[in-house]
Parts: sequence; structure tokens; C-alpha cells
Amino acid sequence: MKTAVVVLLAVMSWLVAVVGAQEQAKATSKDGKRLPTLFIIGDSTVNNSDQGVQGWGNVIDEYFDKAKINVVNRARGGRSSRTFYTEGLWDKLVTDLKPGDVVLMQFGHNDGGSLDKDRARGSLKGTGEESQEVTIEATGKKEVVRTFGWYMRKYVSDTKAKGAIPIVLSPVPRNIWKNGKVERMSVNYGRWALETAKTGNSPFIDLNEITAEQYEKEGEAVVGPKYFTTKDHTHTSPAGARLNAESVVKGLRSLKKDPLKKYLLKPAAKAG
Repeated sequence: MKTAVVVLLAVMSWLVAVVGAQEQAKATSKDGKRLPTLFIIGDSTVNNSDQGVQGWGNVIDEYFDKAKINVVNRARGGRSSRTFYTEGLWDKLVTDLKPGDVVLMQFGHNDGGSLDKDRARGSLKGTGEESQEVTIEATGKKEVVRTFGWYMRKYVSDTKAKGAIPIVLSPVPRNIWKNGKVERMSVNYGRWALETAKTGNSPFIDLNEITAEQYEKEGEAVVGPKYFTTKDHTHTSPAGARLNAESVVKGLRSLKKDPLKKYLLKPAAKAG
């Protein structure tokens, strides 16, 4: 058993090294100059390669001139604002951040889970400084859990400390309707994402609202079969991933100061 674990860890380390090398190779232009990198962090609505399922981060590179910017999707399925931090995924990204890079960050879908049971990925609600010590049921380890806003502020401040630019996004909407309207996250994670952006003086894209408006234009009967999988009301099909990616681009173009404007392809020139 120990030998199998050692082998598995070695394989995982090798895969991480290979991915890192591939990202580094893409991070330079043809003349050898370093390209800025657009990093993306989030959950499975951002990065998903299951059969018939895609996240918007899997396709958004098609909207950028990759001769001018490197696009790296570091989002991980199942993660919350809390576990992306506690698992060390964020620290790894911070070590790779360089001045001039940009980080798109979208969390919220998994933050409502349990604090200490099951996958123990929930964060405290809101944006305050309160905390709660818990004992993780599966491991017996103690952990101090913070608010959703605390973790998001950490991402924003760490990004700025490296001379990079954070852009906060509200979570993509689920396929949940009431009286012909898509359920919004404007009273919870969408609002807390906005508050985080304001506190950190960071650009904000209301991805939840932009996509929800598009859903409502097409109607409930169309949206489910067209943009979602039969699996659930959260994970998008490839068509849904592209719609959300287009919503992100629309949000970027609407910013007063869009740090990615010069890297975006013109609509007619979008890569296939």
C-alpha cells in the first residue's frame, strides 16, 4: 500500500511538473519576450472536462490573442473559496504570478456546504472578519474557517501584492427559475463578490446577471436543453460554457478600465 501511495505521489508530481513546463512554454512570445498571463480560478462551472460538460474557463482562451497573452485555467472542480486556499492551490498560483498578469476569480457555488462534514468546503456567510474553529469529521484535524469575503479579499490582496490585477466575478447562474425569471445570487454570493471588489478597489463583473439576462431572453424551455446537461441545474454543456465565456468577455468590455482590452480578439476574429 505504501509503495502504491509513493508511486501515485510521484506520478502526480510529474504531471504537475509537465503542466508547469507547458504553461511556461506558452508564456513566451516568438521573439522570446515574456507574455502576460491571464490566470483563472474557480470551481467546476469554470473548469470541467467531464463528457458533455464544460466550464467557461475551458473555452475563454478562444476570445484572446494568444500571441499576446497566455491564458491558464487553474480552476478546480469541487472547490470553494475556502478549499482553493486551504489545499494550497492558491499559494501555488501566487508563486507563478508576475507583474502585469491578471487573475479572474469566481467562487460561490460550493461555499454553502458543510463546514466540517462531507467534503468540508463551506465558508462562513458574508464578508466580515468573523471566524469559527471546526474539527473536520473525516480527518479529525482542526481548522479555522473564515467568511467567503475573507477568502476572496485574500485572493485580491495577494494578487495586487505581486503587481498583478485581480478581477472579481459573481458566480454563473443555475438553471433555476421562478415566474419566468432566473434565480439570481444578488442577495448572497453575488452581492458578497461585489462587496469584495469594492473593498479591494478591484474591477467587478456581474457574470450572474449578464448570463441570467441572456437566459431570460431565450426562455426557460430553451435554456435547459441548450445550455445545461441532464446531470443537474448547475453544470453547463459546451454551448453553455461558451455563453458564459461570452458573458465574461461582455463584462470585460464594459469595464471603464479593462486591463485585458488590448488582448481580446475582435468579435469577427474569434478563434475557432
